[in-house]
Amino acid sequence: MQTLAPVKTSEREIFMDVLRGFAVLGIFIANLGSGFAWYSERDHLTGPMLLPGWDHKMTYLHQMFIEGKFYSIFSLLFGWGIALQVKRGLDKGTDALPTIKRRLVFMLLLGAIHLLIWPGDIVFFYAMLGFLLLPFRKFSNKTLLITGVILILLPILLYAAKMKWQWLNAPAGILFQTGETVDHLLNGTKSESDFKNLLANGNWWNIFKGNVAGFLFRYGYLFFVSRIPKVLGMFLIGYVVGRSDFYKNIMQHKKLLYGIIIFGLVVGLPTNYFLAHYMSGNESDYFGLKINGFYQTLAYAFGVVPLAMTYVALLILSFQTTVGKKILSVFAPVGKMAFSNYIMQSLIGNFVFLGAGLGYLGQVGPVYYTLFGIVVFIVQIIISTTWLKYFNYGPLEWLWRSATYKKWQPMKKISAS
Repeated sequence: MQTLAPVKTSEREIFMDVLRGFAVLGIFIANLGSGFAWYSERDHLTGPMLLPGWDHKMTYLHQMFIEGKFYSIFSLLFGWGIALQVKRGLDKGTDALPTIKRRLVFMLLLGAIHLLIWPGDIVFFYAMLGFLLLPFRKFSNKTLLITGVILILLPILLYAAKMKWQWLNAPAGILFQTGETVDHLLNGTKSESDFKNLLANGNWWNIFKGNVAGFLFRYGYLFFVSRIPKVLGMFLIGYVVGRSDFYKNIMQHKKLLYGIIIFGLVVGLPTNYFLAHYMSGNESDYFGLKINGFYQTLAYAFGVVPLAMTYVALLILSFQTTVGKKILSVFAPVGKMAFSNYIMQSLIGNFVFLGAGLGYLGQVGPVYYTLFGIVVFIVQIIISTTWLKYFNYGPLEWLWRSATYKKWQPMKKISAS
């Protein structure tokens, strides 16, 4: 029986790296708003990097084309990657589960560290749900797809149930209240305005203590918005994509890809238009479990995943062309170092926007922080491309893989000479 070893660089699906890099860009732009810049139209602030009219339009475009789509793609890739690891183990006559579980454990650890840097982390959350994904591997592809769709639509039923029986929202409420208590004990904050003031004027130690409480607020939010079934549903769909060798048989699946694109445009675009409409200025309705919040949940469930899958289908088809492959391959180095780049984005976001850094919190609107996100991403393309000329992995990927396989992986590339 063979021992499961790391995937060689030459075996890596370049397209997955492209898709991962594309997702890293979208996630960063999405996170810049409330996660780093803390921009809000309700504050009615003015400044050289705030353009009220254009910022409002840009916010609408973000909600329509970015909101939820890129973490959905990342979730699809996560399930896809797990399926490939299981498949490799079966092909080699080796049980891949111990390696996968070890990988998830170290993913949890890295995610926990990232949470103390920035509480909006998704790595810890994905690692936890990764353990929930593993038992599903025993089911058929049809069962996984049906279950995945049901899970993606489940937030509609959950939101309606919480409107009628608000005690169902107890997990989120307990986490929010505990977060407020911890925040008050550590930093003396009593309200959201106090916390914003802490971010704008506190030192790095204050920020660190705020992030401890931020973990509780983050998971309270994830429970409230029913993120667990949404992400797990995409994991299952991604698992089917990986296990079925879908990407290796693109020519056989072209009709399906075109069908996904048509469905995304016909159904996804209009529902995302309504999603943006309900998200604009209706935050209190959503968190207050009002009827507009239900409509927002409905639009989210029927709009986000179809449009995300449309992005994926368009990229797959584009990547089959010579020109498309050449252009899209620019994203691959960032995707290959996705975790390192994700953490780098958090460090940059903290330094630029928090008061302990450059202090641009609340002073940059969607137009300018979108441009900022694109510029940072271009820099990451340059850094990642240069780094991977000399090294096999990104720095955090190297640590992660070495811990997973219980052996230091070869970091430096061996010269062809």
